[in-house]
Amino acid sequence: MRSLPVPDPGVPDHRSATRFLLWHAARIWPTLAAGMALAVVNYVGQALMPAVLGKAIDAGLVGRDGDALLRWALVLLAVGVGQAVAGIIRHRFAVYNWLAGAYRTVQLTVEKANQLGATLPKRLATGEVVSIGTADINHIGGALDILSRGTGSIFAIGTIMAIMLSTSIPLGLVVLIGVPALMAIVGLLIRPLHRRQETYRDQQATLTTRASDIVSGLRVLRGVGGESVFAARYRAESQTLRRDGIRVARVEALMESAQVLLPGIFLVLVTWLGARFALRGEITVGQLVSFYGYTVFLVGPLRTLTEMIDRIVRGHVSARRVVALLRLEREVDEPTDPVTLPDRPGELVDIESGVTVRPGRLTALAAAVPADAVAITDRLGRYVDSEVTLCGVPLRGLPLATVRRRIMVADNNARLFSGPLRVELDPHDTADEATIEAALAVASATDIVEALPGGLAAGRVAERGREFSGGQQQRLRLARALVADPEALILIEPTSAVDAHTEARIAQRLGPARRGRTTLVCTTSPLVLDRADHVVFIEDGKAVAEGTHRELLRTEPRYAATVTRAEEE
Repeated sequence: MRSLPVPDPGVPDHRSATRFLLWHAARIWPTLAAGMALAVVNYVGQALMPAVLGKAIDAGLVGRDGDALLRWALVLLAVGVGQAVAGIIRHRFAVYNWLAGAYRTVQLTVEKANQLGATLPKRLATGEVVSIGTADINHIGGALDILSRGTGSIFAIGTIMAIMLSTSIPLGLVVLIGVPALMAIVGLLIRPLHRRQETYRDQQATLTTRASDIVSGLRVLRGVGGESVFAARYRAESQTLRRDGIRVARVEALMESAQVLLPGIFLVLVTWLGARFALRGEITVGQLVSFYGYTVFLVGPLRTLTEMIDRIVRGHVSARRVVALLRLEREVDEPTDPVTLPDRPGELVDIESGVTVRPGRLTALAAAVPADAVAITDRLGRYVDSEVTLCGVPLRGLPLATVRRRIMVADNNARLFSGPLRVELDPHDTADEATIEAALAVASATDIVEALPGGLAAGRVAERGREFSGGQQQRLRLARALVADPEALILIEPTSAVDAHTEARIAQRLGPARRGRTTLVCTTSPLVLDRADHVVFIEDGKAVAEGTHRELLRTEPRYAATVTRAEEE
């Protein structure tokens, strides 16, 4: 019994889609080769059965030789059993190859997504990622699966051509010329089919992205009355997608009918010619029966070859999309020569803006333009490379694991994951009950847990925490960040979705809860700013004033205007 997925998917060759598919094939070459060999036995065995049947008719029935009839009947039985057994084992290998290709692609894409982190949503739309994880992995697996049957079909067709040419050159030439002609005719439909399929898939990915955006912003849309507008736009785009799907289905139906009709016409032609040759005595009755069996059997291999072309093209298109994902690079890389960071708290300094976050203090960052604060936190958390230092050591010289362990950036784009509530709040299972309850109290989220069936011990979170309001989700995210208790915690607008009373409680409790730890809060809330040990005012991306909240209100008119505007909002 083989286990999937494999522990180590390996390092993919993503120089091109073709190389990626070949890399996949090389990873499973034993089962791929075994599947091909068994497919050859299976298909060639089926191809030989009409010839054995013809021999039995000529030698046993026409020649009235009972021994010969029994002998050829036993040969027919042996060939039938052999090809059936080979077919069963071949199918097992083919299914394994399909699953191995699909699972390995999933492992590679998930691993790459984890490596990219915050870079992924900036470079690739949500719908594109979803399509890779659903449709494309199936097409890549299908391309590997079809190789065994396609190989068997090629050998079977070659065997039939050789037998027919040795028996009747005219009939053999008909098959020799007719088979490629049929393949060419059906092949003409494959290119337009895949062109329409690719268009359909792109639009499907776009629509999936739009649906995700609508769902994530549903509360905001309802608040501004835009729900009906976006719903109408989604409805119109979904109808366009439906029409494109129908266009794809038309070409698929045409190709399917051609795969049945054309071999059927070919079957009638070969049978008619064979009957005329038999009447003239050029071939025997047994050979006529064999020729009929060959043409009937050829329908299967011909369809398989067409299917192989179709699946390989689809797999190549899907591999091209996966390769595009695998080629994405993180905005920040691991240092080639990492340095050692002192094992003590230290100042976190952003040289570009002039912001200094002192250890053991609650610092607030108030920006006239919110995007400036986000840019600074991206640099402080090393989500982009910059000249930020911690304890005087440049972050760009530290391993990313070290940076992530000592500096946590918690923003409102973070998600709640489905599963047990306790695991959601303490993913690494390092905190005790008292620590978690204390974090919930600081985040003013105790009431959320108490209202949840099962409470902290047995409560569960639905997908993306959809059972919670925006404010409840924000408080649970804050509690999760507090439970992690990093050396330096950066909070981006942690109270933007809660009411004033809840905000006041959080502001009052946050400082004492983080005493002795480095904390930076990006906010323009007067309630939070008034509780901060130190406030830095940002304008045009630079620190232009520092002090306490009350000092800045008296001495810095631009700060007062920014804070007053936020309070009015």
